[in-house]
Amino acid sequence: METKKGHFKAGDKIPAFKSVNEKGEPVTSETILGHKTILFFYGQDDSPTCTKEACNLRDNFKIFDSKGYKIYGVSKDNEKKHQKFISKYDLPYSLIADTDLSVMNAFGYYGPKIFMGKEVVGVYRATVVIDEVGTISHIIDNVVSADHSNQLKDALGL
Repeated sequence: METKKGHFKAGDKIPAFKSVNEKGEPVTSETILGHKTILFFYGQDDSPTCTKEACNLRDNFKIFDSKGYKIYGVSKDNEKKHQKFISKYDLPYSLIADTDLSVMNAFGYYGPKIFMGKEVVGVYRATVVIDEVGTISHIIDNVVSADHSNQLKDALGL
């Protein structure tokens, strides 16, 4: 089975989306305009691989922040679970509570995949970098969770 990750490529405008962060505040395709944004799509809070990715981005947050990037993690977890995850690992960025999967589906990062040898339906681990006007500048589909910051730094020339 071959899975097609994402509906977009670099140079495309982002799709319209709306959701909330861990505080219940709106995060939409409009609210992210005006600054560079890193959206990383991941499976769930507190799972081993997702925690490695979240902490790797945490440990390198200042590099991205100093270059004007805002970081948002996107998973299907709710606000309360996101709050616990942020608190437990001292994450310095927001997490989007995509409980209805609308953000993941808008970008094309949810669907059938092979996990541990079985076909399942779930999140495609990927990262989308968006410029200040809502254009996708970079997409990383082959995310290496424990080294994701270096993948981003290489892609962005940082």
